[in-house]
Amino acid sequence: MIEVAGVTKTFGQLPALREVSFSVPTGTVCGLLGHNGAGKTTIVKILSTLLEPTTGTATVAGFDVVADADQVRRSIGVTGQDAALDGALTGRENLVLFGRLRGMKRKQAAGRADELIESFDLVAAADREVATYSGGMRRRIDIAVSLIVPPKVLFLDEPTTGLDPRSRRDVWTLVSSLAAQEVTVLLTTQYLEEADVLSDSIVILDAGRVIARGTAEELKRRMGQGYCQVTPLHPEDLVRVASALGTYEGVEVDAAANTVAVPAPQGVTTLAEVFRKLEELGVELMDISLRKPSLDEVFLHLTGPTLRV
Repeated sequence: MIEVAGVTKTFGQLPALREVSFSVPTGTVCGLLGHNGAGKTTIVKILSTLLEPTTGTATVAGFDVVADADQVRRSIGVTGQDAALDGALTGRENLVLFGRLRGMKRKQAAGRADELIESFDLVAAADREVATYSGGMRRRIDIAVSLIVPPKVLFLDEPTTGLDPRSRRDVWTLVSSLAAQEVTVLLTTQYLEEADVLSDSIVILDAGRVIARGTAEELKRRMGQGYCQVTPLHPEDLVRVASALGTYEGVEVDAAANTVAVPAPQGVTTLAEVFRKLEELGVELMDISLRKPSLDEVFLHLTGPTLRV
């Protein structure tokens, strides 16, 4: 449904994208990850016909983003980082307005608005001004607007930025339901847990280049090592545990979760070593275990300084 082949984009002398290639099958969610400035939004703008590539080709729903730009625009929905809504109108009025702008007759637009209001659980708020909506409600109505004409492909550019955890989960549920309806989703996000939960495939950009692609599990396996995670019974012992394990390279301390994680390239052998150290220290443990690397750890490993230009 999305094909990107050797796309580059330069702004003057500044290269924003460098030979980017990837594909997204129909009815799947692709997570596009990268630091700020990695090129994520530039890719979305090219695929949604807002920018033309300097070199290379890209197709969406079978249409070339340059030669068939009008056909591409008829096939897609786009939700940017900022909600594109009129705060002085109600949620229902915003939906009808965008339906009319997309060529629907008034009755058709009103009917489609009713469907989306029901689907997005906005019945109670539909006739309130959008200016009174919470952040999560604004994001839901913004995504609903992008679906007023059912798209084949939906671009979500950091759709949950600034949302509270409950609102973020609501958006996750919406994205999952779209994929189940055969809508292809390209999702850019700064939240690695979000990409891990939602994405069928992941593309990681760094300095405008694709440096890794695959499923979340494939990327985790590619890292080649797990972690030994330790949770002391008493939170006040966390500093002692971290100090005792400080001789291991790459130790991570999460005070909020009351855990210390040690890279475990030798698996059970590393676990045994850590256990002996803590036994000698006399610290009571709530838990000690081996775990796979998280997508956050994979991302940080792949986008380290040695891979930057």
